[in-house]
Parts: sequence; structure tokens; C-alpha cells
Amino acid sequence: MGLSNIGGWELILIVLVGLFIFGPEKLPKAISDGVRMIRQLRSMARNATTDLSRELGTDIELEDLNPKTFLRKHVLSEDDEAALRKPLQGLYDDLRGTADQVKGDLSSTATALDVHQPTPAAPAPRPALTRHTYDEAT
Repeated sequence: MGLSNIGGWELILIVLVGLFIFGPEKLPKAISDGVRMIRQLRSMARNATTDLSRELGTDIELEDLNPKTFLRKHVLSEDDEAALRKPLQGLYDDLRGTADQVKGDLSSTATALDVHQPTPAAPAPRPALTRHTYDEAT
């Protein structure tokens, strides 16, 4: 991880924005505070990885942090996973078949109703004509 993705114009823009936000007097201190914060974050991440490696073993990988992968790799064997998956697979297949059947029924009903054809709207009623006289005001 470095500055390989940041070009010259982006770097100039970052410096100019820093100058506008912090001013020329406070910019060096803001940069040093930012660098110090990044170093502390990296140190905390390295310490967390070290602690996890110590607790879970030395062969920890980033993929192991996903709970599903961790359980598959460290707790369940392939036979256990197959034993859990087999009863649920039949239920899943039944559910998929029912969903496909309902989808087909809805499709045929929608085709029969021809929902895509707009129905003509009833014409709006004509407003009643009222006659105003202004003789009373004069």
C-alpha cells in the first residue's frame, strides 16, 4: 500500500486543500498528526493479527476471519457438512419446485389478464356551469 495510485495532480490538489483547511502555519503539524495516526492504526492492526494468530494458530489467513469459512475449516469435517447439508437439500429442492410452479401459474394468469394493455379511462364529468351576477355589488 503506497502512493502508487495517486498521481501528481491529485497530490497537488491534496496539498492545496490542506493549505485552505489548516493554513500554512498548522499544515506541518496536521501532516505529522495524520502520519502518527496512520502508524498507530497499522500498529493496532498488526497487534490484532498477532493476537489472533496466537489464539487460533500460526496458519491464520484473512479468509479465516469469515465465520462460515472458519467453521468449515476448523470445526466441521466434510462428512459433518454433508450430513447437515443432505436433509436441507431435499427441503430446498421442494421449495424451489414450488416457487417455480407458482411463478409459472402467475405468468399464465398475467398473460390471460393481459395486464400490459392499458384500459381506457372513463371521461371526466363536465363541471356544472354556474352563473354569477354582479348586479348586487353595483
